[in-house]
Amino acid sequence: MTKSSGLLLIDKAQGVTSHDVVARVRKLLNERAVGHAGTLDPMATGLLVLGVGTATRLLRFATGERKTYTGRVKFGVATDSLDADGAVVECAEVPLLTHVEVNQVAQRFLGAQSQIPPMVSAIRQGGQRLHSLARQGIEVEREPRSIEIFHFSLTPTSDPTEWDFSVEVSPGTYVRVLLADLAEQLNTLGHLIVLRRVASGPHDVSDALTLDQLGECIENGQEVLSPPKAFMTGLVGITLTDPEILRVRMGQRLAREVPGEEYEIAVYSESGDFVAVLRRSKDLWKPEIVLDGAHGSEQ
Repeated sequence: MTKSSGLLLIDKAQGVTSHDVVARVRKLLNERAVGHAGTLDPMATGLLVLGVGTATRLLRFATGERKTYTGRVKFGVATDSLDADGAVVECAEVPLLTHVEVNQVAQRFLGAQSQIPPMVSAIRQGGQRLHSLARQGIEVEREPRSIEIFHFSLTPTSDPTEWDFSVEVSPGTYVRVLLADLAEQLNTLGHLIVLRRVASGPHDVSDALTLDQLGECIENGQEVLSPPKAFMTGLVGITLTDPEILRVRMGQRLAREVPGEEYEIAVYSESGDFVAVLRRSKDLWKPEIVLDGAHGSEQ
């Protein structure tokens, strides 16, 4: 197994699952510890943020990042999954839609709100995945989730029933539900036909590798992982002296003045290597996650 640890950005192709991507990366890197920060449906393409080695312990910091998607919605047709992978269940007339009207309605969805997850989803309820229940023809009541929409805009295409969109959302948001709700507000039906994740927090799909490109880079001996500190862009960071780092590695708490009301902070060595995440414990800072600066191995 590789001793490498860090962040890996993958541009997922259509038709493969996020689990498939993780399995392929494990094989290419010869590393069992690989995880991702947010599933993409098989029909979706785009950015998967992966953690490799002990940096998988840092994935929760990427999981909580805002996600940006582009794609296309088709009005006038509803499917049982709310996307193109589902079976058509209903059709309706599509009114004459203008750019101004559609975007005025889209603006109503901005802000914090509740969203009911679709039946065709990977959420567990009663020990079973919702999509498994849906395949059995069973529909159950789902708890609404708190989400937030930060940006939502649409542009027409040459087909009056199909519109391209761009949306920035909080984690846990189902874009296909958002589009079906938009269609309803426009007095028609709709379903998602194209979806691409283009960003997750500061990470952009333009910096990602396809699985084929990843294989070529590894074959050519190129470095493919960003250091673990690439996960830490959302945390306030402080620099520790060598004696302080030694104390952190021994699990000892530190007394440090940190401006603001931070609950967790990232700490770095004087050479800039990521060392640990510390969590506030009354007036002290307790080591929460500690990685080796050289190889990212857990201490």
